[in-house]
Amino acid sequence: MSEDNIVYIGNKPVMNYVLAVVTQMNGGLSEVLLKARGRAISRAVDVAEIVRNKFISDLELGNIYISTEEVTNREGSNSNVSAIEIQLLK
Repeated sequence: MSEDNIVYIGNKPVMNYVLAVVTQMNGGLSEVLLKARGRAISRAVDVAEIVRNKFISDLELGNIYISTEEVTNREGSNSNVSAIEIQLLK
């Protein structure tokens, strides 16, 4: 899987990410991977559901991976952050 078909979910509005996924799928890609950490996880789920239900009806969910990543914050201490990867297949 190349970096081209990965959409990193952050703090932008949900529709920005929906547009990115729809653009990639309409551009000929058959697979897009949504990646999110922490509070953006719910936004990633929203993106997957909006794309599936409103824009690309034949889209299927592939594998969904969940994990915990250790992140070093500004003070130098480590904390655990949940992460998710959602595979969307056409």
